[in-house]
Amino acid sequence: MGDLKTAMLAKDEKALRSLRAIKAAILLAKTSEGAGGELKEDDETKLLQKLVKQRKDSLEIYQQQNRTDLAQKEQEEIEIIEKFLPKQLSADELRSEVAAIISEVGASSQADMGKVMGAATKKLAGKADGKTISALVKELLATKS
Repeated sequence: MGDLKTAMLAKDEKALRSLRAIKAAILLAKTSEGAGGELKEDDETKLLQKLVKQRKDSLEIYQQQNRTDLAQKEQEEIEIIEKFLPKQLSADELRSEVAAIISEVGASSQADMGKVMGAATKKLAGKADGKTISALVKELLATKS
């Protein structure tokens, strides 16, 4: 974690806070039962996505309660954690990927959403948020029926 040392030397509180959270989550995952002290790269990606999701949920709550100070901290942490995630697909790229998956699976109505989501979450793992994928699948299947 060279980034952690750099943040410490630069006295960058935002980066330091986020990097410590990442380090703590990774250590916790490595020492959890069944992990065997090792984390695969895809497990690390899932872990980072979970951290981002938690912060986005908190950000939403803080914004609803007009707590701009806490919301700003969450936003800063999201930006730093996302630097360690694979590049997310743009809305257009995601739409075309999901449309391709729908045609691959042969989905024609909302009843096929489970099949599409299963294939989409496997294919787009780490490249897009599950909530976004779900909303897009619903939208595209609604236009089909």
